[in-house]
Amino acid sequence: MAFGSTHFGSDEGDEEVMNEINMTPMVDIMLVLLIIFIITIPVLKDSININLPAASTQPQNIKPDTLRLSVNAEGAYFINDAPLTDAALATRLKAAAEQSPQPELHIRGDKNVRYERIAQAMATAQQAGLGKIGFITEPGANP
Repeated sequence: MAFGSTHFGSDEGDEEVMNEINMTPMVDIMLVLLIIFIITIPVLKDSININLPAASTQPQNIKPDTLRLSVNAEGAYFINDAPLTDAALATRLKAAAEQSPQPELHIRGDKNVRYERIAQAMATAQQAGLGKIGFITEPGANP
């Protein structure tokens, strides 16, 4: 640490010496050390050389099947264009939920069908254990 001496008073010989610690060089050194540590710590962290084994990975392009559930204006159910009753719909959705990977259920409902029929189909799919349910609509259709 450096001590500075400062003379106060008039030029007539009344000089008073004041000793105090000069903090500016110490602050400068601390800031330089801080910057050095900030720069070197990430380099030290990743400096361990590890020879990792190579593995050939290829993405699996297994797409789950999609079940297209259609509901016509009268409220009748169709899976992939095959007509089904309410009981057959439940068994078909339970069988689909047990598949691996689980298929997605795409629901297409006629705009004139009662919403109750769509809600019943969604509840049946949920009870069966299907996790992915989507709605199919016409593109660009404005109500």
